[in-house]
Amino acid sequence: MDPNVLYIIIAVASVIVGIVAGKFIFAKDTNKKVQEAEEHAQKIIAEAQLAAENLKKEKLLEAKEKFVQMKAEHDREVLERNRKIGEGENRIKQKELTLNQKTEQLERQLKENEAIKQNLNRQIELINVKQAELEKHQEEHTRRLEKISGLTAEEAKAQLVESLKQEAHSQALALQQEIVDDAKQKANKEARKIIIQTIQRTASEQAIENAITVFNLESDEIKGQIIGREGRNIRAIEAATGVDLIVDDTPEAIILSCFDPLRREIARLSLQRLVTDGRIHPGRIEEVVEKTRRQLEEQVMEIGERTVIELGIHGLHKDLVRIVGKMRFRSSYGQNLLMHSREVANLCGVMAAELGLNPKLAKRAGLLHDIGKVPDEETELSHALLGAKLAEKYGENPAIVNAIGAHHDEMEMQYVIAPIVQACDAISGARPGARREIMQQYLQRIKELENMAMNYTGVEKAYAIQAGRELRVIVEADKVTDGDSEKLSFEIAQKIQTEMTYPGQIKVTVIREKRAVNLAR
Repeated sequence: MDPNVLYIIIAVASVIVGIVAGKFIFAKDTNKKVQEAEEHAQKIIAEAQLAAENLKKEKLLEAKEKFVQMKAEHDREVLERNRKIGEGENRIKQKELTLNQKTEQLERQLKENEAIKQNLNRQIELINVKQAELEKHQEEHTRRLEKISGLTAEEAKAQLVESLKQEAHSQALALQQEIVDDAKQKANKEARKIIIQTIQRTASEQAIENAITVFNLESDEIKGQIIGREGRNIRAIEAATGVDLIVDDTPEAIILSCFDPLRREIARLSLQRLVTDGRIHPGRIEEVVEKTRRQLEEQVMEIGERTVIELGIHGLHKDLVRIVGKMRFRSSYGQNLLMHSREVANLCGVMAAELGLNPKLAKRAGLLHDIGKVPDEETELSHALLGAKLAEKYGENPAIVNAIGAHHDEMEMQYVIAPIVQACDAISGARPGARREIMQQYLQRIKELENMAMNYTGVEKAYAIQAGRELRVIVEADKVTDGDSEKLSFEIAQKIQTEMTYPGQIKVTVIREKRAVNLAR
């Protein structure tokens, strides 16, 4: 055989053997890779199952927490609803009790009237009997005169007429006195009846104004934000509002202490906005307090407008409406001034209607009788005379002006409405629990303390806090130096010590702060 052919055959055979061997080796590698891929896939599936199981457990935990939270909220809502239902039931029971008392009183009055009627009938019968006896005596007397004296009929008639005249005159005088006494008694009885009916128709619950307000928190964690680092936030709030913030162990609550309800309301609303916003720092605090103070001025106007509308009073000057709104944040002997004025207005309206007078005019005078207690500027006049001056200034009826000025006998009463306003003012203040003398004395002392500090030059604000045990005086930095601050603190303390009577001691703190503010644009 040709060697070349042999070589070709051998080469072809080698190629064939190589191809077969390559296919065998490739198939072996392919099976190995497939096996590895399947193992990797199984591993991925196992990891995915584990992750899915963990995710399932997390979602179950979240669902359970959400359920617990929703259940707690539901329980709170149920408790609140039950509380409101209980309060409503108590009010209904109280009204039923009051109605029963009024019914019993009416029955007693009916029985008394029936007894009076029977007594009058007996008196009429007695008068008729006496009248018949008198006529018999007169006839007998006439016969005796004719028989004994032997007088003529004309003479006897003349004598009889004269005798009857004297007897009739005597009886007329006695009857006149009896009628006068009866009229006085009926007048007093009718007056008492009108007053009692007026009080019953305008009866209202009495509430004493307190010097503190409780600000509720969602959690105690917010207390730290309100206090701030080293107490900067709480000092800024107290300096801006003049309200003492008491942060104690009371859970989820902060106590706002101040004698002025308007300041407490400003502090409460400002805290509410700061807590809701979450940004609590001195600069933000001053901004929020100033904004709240402006909005509260608008709220005062709304309160005044709502009050005059509810009472049916029209054409009141807007400044008087604002003064009426300010009454909501003032108290007199612990009695809220707006509630007192509204009650006096209603009493005056009812009493004037019972007496046949103008009820609208009486209501107007009753509402405005204490406007001198909320002046824009302090004066030496009493509140009655100042109120009369304000009413005259804003064009009120002379009868209203006189009623305001005379309700404490500081002016002569010239109109019938004046004694009605005076009586209704006394009725409102005399209700059980309406007034508290000690509270008014305390508030007056606190106000005098602040006014004493405000009389000094350079004083911008003065706040009495800690129930009057501390006086914080904020001065203008450009008018008072640091040395003057110490001198001012000493002078105020000495003046308080010599001119005021107070328990314990009073701390006088003068605060001077200089700020430079610029904007980078």
